Amino acid sequence: MSRHPLLLILAGPAGSGKSTLCDRLVDAKVGFSRVVTTTTRSPRHGEVNGVDYHFFSHEEFDAKIARDEFLEWAWVHGHKKYGTLKSSVLTPLTHGHDLVMSVDVQGVASFRKFAYQNELIRKAMVSVFIVVDHERLVHRMRLRGKDDEVEIANRMKTAEAELKEQDKFDYRIHSKTRDEDFAELTAIMEKERLARKH
Repeated sequence: MSRHPLLLILAGPAGSGKSTLCDRLVDAKVGFSRVVTTTTRSPRHGEVNGVDYHFFSHEEFDAKIARDEFLEWAWVHGHKKYGTLKSSVLTPLTHGHDLVMSVDVQGVASFRKFAYQNELIRKAMVSVFIVVDHERLVHRMRLRGKDDEVEIANRMKTAEAELKEQDKFDYRIHSKTRDEDFAELTAIMEKERLARKH
């Protein structure tokens, strides 16, 4: 292997476009795979188990917690669990594959903790925070039509808290258009790949 693999972790408020950026990086055929995370929420229309998420019941999720299979997990919006299985990250990295994923701020904090004791994650991990101003965020949430106004209000409360964490990240992208955001992400990826060459 000519260089260490890269684990790009994108975080930012709901509606910041982090999932779209992850998908776009994978679609660009520059050697990235998406980390498939897990959730106890029901699949949305068109979502495929094992592709968009691993969808687990609360019982299945809890059994995996008990067996210490998660790298990170959390309650999100009070009633759903989301998490990342260790195997979903460590196995591909061990084989030298570059990975991209989106995770919430809590999740990134758990990744940092895990990185203290895991050299593979420590060397691979690069965190990127997508900063979006308040009006643009509300507009995007309404536009995507996935949440009602109550859910949007809840997500905005979470967003305010998440924005306070942005200084802890390796990079920040101040969100503009999708193309500009992607160009910034690509520049970060190229810089980090260069830094990892032996």
